[in-house]
Amino acid sequence: MVKMKGWIGQMGFNKNGGNINWFPGHMDAANRAIRRRLKLSDFVIEVRDARIPLSSANEDLQPMLCEKRRVIALNKKDLANPNIMHRWIRYFNSCKQECFPINAHSRSSVQKLLDIVEFKLKEVITREPTLLVMVVGVPNVGKSALINSIHQIASSRFPVQEKMKRATVGPLPGVSQDIAGYKIAHQPSIYVLDTPGVLVPSIPDIETGLKLALAGSIKDSVVGEDRIVQYLLAVLNTRGTPLHWRHLIGRETEGLHHELDDKPEYNLKDLLPKRRKPPNKSDTYYIEDMVSEVQRTLCTTLSEFNGNLEDESELEILIDQQFEALQTALKIPYKASEGRMMVSKKFLTLFRTGKLGPFILDDVPDASDSAS
Repeated sequence: MVKMKGWIGQMGFNKNGGNINWFPGHMDAANRAIRRRLKLSDFVIEVRDARIPLSSANEDLQPMLCEKRRVIALNKKDLANPNIMHRWIRYFNSCKQECFPINAHSRSSVQKLLDIVEFKLKEVITREPTLLVMVVGVPNVGKSALINSIHQIASSRFPVQEKMKRATVGPLPGVSQDIAGYKIAHQPSIYVLDTPGVLVPSIPDIETGLKLALAGSIKDSVVGEDRIVQYLLAVLNTRGTPLHWRHLIGRETEGLHHELDDKPEYNLKDLLPKRRKPPNKSDTYYIEDMVSEVQRTLCTTLSEFNGNLEDESELEILIDQQFEALQTALKIPYKASEGRMMVSKKFLTLFRTGKLGPFILDDVPDASDSAS
């Protein structure tokens, strides 16, 4: 794969180049609060995005987290390539870090995670009447979904919590009353506490910043949808991913939705978790056809490209061609920059919802890297 750090630097990821400084003031306060509470925690669930297992780590907190009993929950495993996930598990094991892929929307998946937590706490259960488990992670890795699933499980075990939005944890020494959480076990009492998602104040590695932007951990407006999609297309092209869709070339779009009386009014934004609504038959065909057309377009443009993908300027030419082809494929009528922006928004939605397929953007480190 092409080393893209030089190329993405030329893209002008941020106006002044260099580090990505975007840290909101409220995150600074949250970061300090998390550090204070981490000192009191007995166990930590560190949530990361399974598509970027390294890039979604909060590096500023790692020194503290490494000193705690911890499990790394690789969330959104349904969006990550299962053929690579086992290599990541092996990597974390080589680093002596417990790792467990989960789908935070699956109750059974979360239950298995909680079983691991309870098992890991067995050695201190006899000494402490109350144990504290903290959930930490950068924004948009699925902490809220995980906490909601934990709430459901906790409410079934301790129905009194059903009436509460959160169960306040008061008896813990040195912990202020504003910390809230869910009781998941009794004798001893084990509480799982949520924390705000925070990132490091400055991201020195531009490529890490782009991966976080792709996963939605950084607001699109900070980076720009256009730049985010440029990076994604660069990754897909240099890895040869579109060539896996060769079977679509020459095959006409099924076009099943054209046979329906009603024109689909489905908005791609409805695919996003917070805006999800069940698609009807027409909507389903519409989305399937759109995805197939996008995949076929990327495969065709890459197959017909005669340039050198290791040459940054030629790779950029290919990406510009793909933007134009995608605008046609997606039937976007806007001109120039407006059309490119609409392509970027739709393409990002398809990627983030897993419609383009499961991906893992981080490269698995070599064994020698994990040993260091």
